[in-house]
Amino acid sequence: MLENYFPVLLFIAVGLAVGVAPLVLGRLAAPHRPDDAKLSPYECGFEAFEDARMKFDVRYYLVAILFILFDLEIAFLFPWAVVLKEIGVFGFVSMLVFLSILVVGFIYEWMKGALEWE
Repeated sequence: MLENYFPVLLFIAVGLAVGVAPLVLGRLAAPHRPDDAKLSPYECGFEAFEDARMKFDVRYYLVAILFILFDLEIAFLFPWAVVLKEIGVFGFVSMLVFLSILVVGFIYEWMKGALEWE
């Protein structure tokens, strides 16, 4: 009867080992007294002058969303190019319609100045 629970107990033991082992190894292998140079800011060579949790401009998010939108366009183009011979003229025309809608959207964003970073 107890042998039926062995896989469950093994799964729990492996899960605990994977979760606890890095903590134990980190405590044992980590330096206990790092020097001041290792604790100092190193990114630009001087102390931080502003809080890291500052608010970003909305334009940053707009540019990021537009990048993702036009990056996904490329994700649709690769499979379409691979199977272009099998899907024929209908697939070609469908992709032309898709690309024309995206080009119209891109031109609209360009004319509205959403791609300009002041």
